[in-house]
Amino acid sequence: QVQLVESGGGLVQPGGSLRLSCAASGFTFSTYIMSWVRQAPGKGLEWVSDISYGPSTYYADSVKGRFTISRDNAKNTLYLQMNSLKPEDTAVYYCAKVLGAGSDYSYDYWGQGTQVTVSS
Repeated sequence: QVQLVESGGGLVQPGGSLRLSCAASGFTFSTYIMSWVRQAPGKGLEWVSDISYGPSTYYADSVKGRFTISRDNAKNTLYLQMNSLKPEDTAVYYCAKVLGAGSDYSYDYWGQGTQVTVSS
C-alpha cells in the first residue's frame, strides 16, 4: 500500500526558511520521479518542483533559486528546502508520486499535505 506522509510545515516570517519532508512507503521509491505541488487558498494546484531518479531537478519559475528539492533513497524520503519565503508561498504543500513521463506524465498517489504559512 503506497503511503506519502508530509511533515515540516508551519508558520514562518517572510524571508525565513522551512524544510518539508515526505516519507514514502509501499513502492520502490528510488525508481520514481517525485514531485512537490502546492495549493494556495482559493487557487488551483500549482506544480512546484520535480526530482528524477537521476537525480535531475526541475523548478517552477516562481520558486527557482529559493527552493531546493532533494531525495534520500536510503530513507525513502523526499525533501523541499524553502528559503527566502514570501507571503505568496503560503499554501498547502503536497508530495506526489509521478507515474509516467513526457506526454504520459501524471500523478497516481498524493500525500495528505502540510500547511505552510508565510506571514509577519
